[in-house]
Amino acid sequence: MFYGLSKFLKKILPKQLFYRSLLIVALPIIILQITISVVFFDSLWIKTNAGMTRALVGEIKTFIDSYNREGADKIFVESTFEEYLEINVIYYQKKEFDDLMNEKWYSPIDRALRRELKSKNLQYWFDTSKFKNTVNLKIKNQDGYFEFFIPRERLTSTSVRIFALWITLPAVLIIAIAIIFLKNQTRPIKKLAEVSKKFGRGEDIEEFVPSEASEIRQAGYEFERMRKRILRHLNQRSEMLSGISHDLRTPLTRMKLQLALIKDENLIKRFSSDIDEMEKMLNEYLQFSSESNKEQNEEFEFNELIHGIISKFDNNLITFNRSENFNFNGRKISIKRCLNNLIENSTKFANKIEINFQKLKSSVLIIIEDNGPGIPIHERENVFKPFYKIDKSRSEKSSSVGLGLSISSDIIRSHGGKIELSDSKFGGLKTTISLPF
Repeated sequence: MFYGLSKFLKKILPKQLFYRSLLIVALPIIILQITISVVFFDSLWIKTNAGMTRALVGEIKTFIDSYNREGADKIFVESTFEEYLEINVIYYQKKEFDDLMNEKWYSPIDRALRRELKSKNLQYWFDTSKFKNTVNLKIKNQDGYFEFFIPRERLTSTSVRIFALWITLPAVLIIAIAIIFLKNQTRPIKKLAEVSKKFGRGEDIEEFVPSEASEIRQAGYEFERMRKRILRHLNQRSEMLSGISHDLRTPLTRMKLQLALIKDENLIKRFSSDIDEMEKMLNEYLQFSSESNKEQNEEFEFNELIHGIISKFDNNLITFNRSENFNFNGRKISIKRCLNNLIENSTKFANKIEINFQKLKSSVLIIIEDNGPGIPIHERENVFKPFYKIDKSRSEKSSSVGLGLSISSDIIRSHGGKIELSDSKFGGLKTTISLPF
């Protein structure tokens, strides 16, 4: 039961911290104001209005009795009534009312007036909305009827307006102060989230200067330390790979020269293949590392990028379902390298490839499907590991060094996206890339 309630509340509650905090402040105030208003309305305003209506109807009943009294000076009674009670009255020599009842069921004034008139056994008609500040009331009397024009303040207390103003202004003031305060408190959190998002996508950012509450400042300081550690790690990796490149290229060159002096063709072929594979592996990863560290974000058109990649492959092999034109801000060369690796892998094992490009609300999807042998479910996580090969026969066929998918995964994740492998509708592999923007 409680789990279901908690799940329901999570669905209806706002997702942003600002609105949740504002709800925490505003909701008790609103509940309190409603409670006070209901209590006031029920215990004071309604009872006061009922008493005023009862007194008014009593005065009208007294006037009618005085008017109908035998030998009464009707003109004197009318003038006295109008002078002292400030109620205009007109007598019509007609048997029936000309108007239909216009009572508002939702109006407390109408309900109180109807209740008191019925208690005096009077035949009546009234309209409380026809005039702005006057209530129109008709009472049947013998061979005609009286028409009264009653000031509205005789039926309702004006204190309700003062009360409404008194109870509303403080609530509005408190909520306004809360909004200003919460905006100042959530602004650095939003800024930290935005900076983290940009850093996660590989964009260059300035040094983050935290502010506001101590907890927020602490989070900002920790983020800045983490950012510097990551940048230092990336620089160290780049320097290390450069050193490895320098150290390995020399012995690889010597080995090639020594192989040229060997007369055994089989031996030369076997060793040359190993040396070429080592050199290819080294060049591929060093190239990726160098490009990813130096490349800056730029805006490019995705349809154009994909079309440029597939143009070098067999047109009968690849089907590209274009989407709307869309500009993406990222490292163009790296993303091109990633997509090229994935498409090239598919061309090695499949004869039918379909590429779909979709722009969603906050992300872009690139889906590559083929009819190749696919990748077993238990191997789909492993293929993203550097130098990992599924089987030897497939590696020999593709001349792979086991870095293509690893590099592609690094590129997508450095942009804050994700890459997933699943079964294709063609029976092969389906690669889904999701990139936020």
